[in-house]
Amino acid sequence: MFHPTVYSGTREENYALVIEQLKALIAGEPSMIANLANAAALLHQFLPDINWVGFYLTDGDELVLGPFQGLPACVRIPFGKGVCGTAAAERRTIVVPDVHEFPGHIACDAASQSEIVVPLMKEGRVIGVLDIDSPVKNRFDDIDRRYLEQFAGVLVSP
Repeated sequence: MFHPTVYSGTREENYALVIEQLKALIAGEPSMIANLANAAALLHQFLPDINWVGFYLTDGDELVLGPFQGLPACVRIPFGKGVCGTAAAERRTIVVPDVHEFPGHIACDAASQSEIVVPLMKEGRVIGVLDIDSPVKNRFDDIDRRYLEQFAGVLVSP
């Protein structure tokens, strides 16, 4: 049984703890959908000042909505469009301090002000992205990027 954790360490210590929690949640579970659902729920309770967290999964040359926490979202995003599609096409994490300044930003939730998108890479290909939105500008930084990339790596590791 999972109990919400009070994260009282440094940001780095708290991220390390949430990554260990993720490992325990997905240990022995072969269903990627179940693991992504638990990962979205874990990040939703862990990260302050966010309004959406979830996954888009690769389907041909576009991303399709997967497990998430937050308001209903855009269902399909072509590679190269918006923050998610750009991160997938470029195979790199994108941190957007102000979504209104990102060319081609796709607004699913009007409250979103900043965003981070981390590609999920497996065997050299993008199998999806982790997308997190915040109603606060400049919410995400290099600490978030580094640890969320580690988090994503745990999710796709065999």
